[in-house]
Amino acid sequence: MAEGSAVQGTVAEGFESVRDEFAAVAAAEGGDYAAQVVGYRHGELVVDLWTGPEMTGDSLLGAYSASKGAAHLVVAALVQDGVLDLEQKVSHYWPEFAVEGKRYITLRELLAHQAGLVGADGGFTLEELADDRIVAERLGAQRPYWRPGSAFGYHALVIAALSGEVVRRVTGRTIQRHFAERVRDAFAVDFHLGLPEDQESRFLSAQPMLATPERLAALAAGTTAANSLPGIAFNRNHPQGPQVWELPNFQVVRTNGPASFGGVASARGLARMYAASISSVDGAAPLLKPNTAAAFGQIQSIGYDVVQRARKAFAIGFHATSEYYPVLGQGAFGHSGAGGQQAFADPRNGLAYGYTRRRIPFPAAAAPENDRLIRALYTAAAALH
Repeated sequence: MAEGSAVQGTVAEGFESVRDEFAAVAAAEGGDYAAQVVGYRHGELVVDLWTGPEMTGDSLLGAYSASKGAAHLVVAALVQDGVLDLEQKVSHYWPEFAVEGKRYITLRELLAHQAGLVGADGGFTLEELADDRIVAERLGAQRPYWRPGSAFGYHALVIAALSGEVVRRVTGRTIQRHFAERVRDAFAVDFHLGLPEDQESRFLSAQPMLATPERLAALAAGTTAANSLPGIAFNRNHPQGPQVWELPNFQVVRTNGPASFGGVASARGLARMYAASISSVDGAAPLLKPNTAAAFGQIQSIGYDVVQRARKAFAIGFHATSEYYPVLGQGAFGHSGAGGQQAFADPRNGLAYGYTRRRIPFPAAAAPENDRLIRALYTAAAALH
């Protein structure tokens, strides 16, 4: 592998353009930009780069909603094993769920963000939000905010608490424990749903968005009511609820690892997790069989998202990533995070990608530089065929 120049780390021969693009991003972002980018091709590490103050290749950052991808790899594996059935009603596994018009919601509908359970009346305290069991209990008793199956909307802070409760009811074990054993430990993935105390020294706290008058004006213009669907979904309906950007900076979030947003990872961990899901990594068989990966990467909900109020596309528990990055192959699946993170597997092209950054981008969610970096990775890989 060739040594990096503008940034630190290494790239395989043929992937120098990714390093160059990352260096250009760093130059454009400015001196406090700190980020990591990692890529795999057919199970081989081809890009491993980082830049910025305090950042190393081993640094851990909040994964935000990229945590959903980790949690739902567990669900995919359990469906593959025949333990879970996507067509089965959630209430079959979780009887208390069958109230307030929720009896017939299927696991597939839940994972496609069609259940209408985006949050709770009154919202959650930080401690409640960080406890998946409390979130599941509250939402299991609640009426949906729309008729299940009639629309879809991003269950931003709660989706993996709901799917995790299904996993716990069926297996007797949390989705966090399944992930630790079946993904993190089995494939040496640097991703934690529940950060051990002895790893805390590697964690870099999230930094707030740089607030310019123009950015603040844009945010103010798009603000919705605290008790609107977006407000409920992002817990703004609780008067003391934390801001989303600061969630990984709370010890209770890092320790509990709530599966919708509480993961802590490096870009190495994000990319390796998805590489191991579709490819042989270090001689180990992939986590998912091709037909499982294809089923979970299939579009389930596409069009107007009633929470995000924009066109979105979801697969089963994942983003339908090729709808966001058209350079990718159909069936690419993964999940972004509010802090700028992006991670996915592209089975048709044998690619896996992970990106983290420390400062929240504008707009929040998948940082715009991902477009440039993903295209560079894809172009380099395509040139080797």
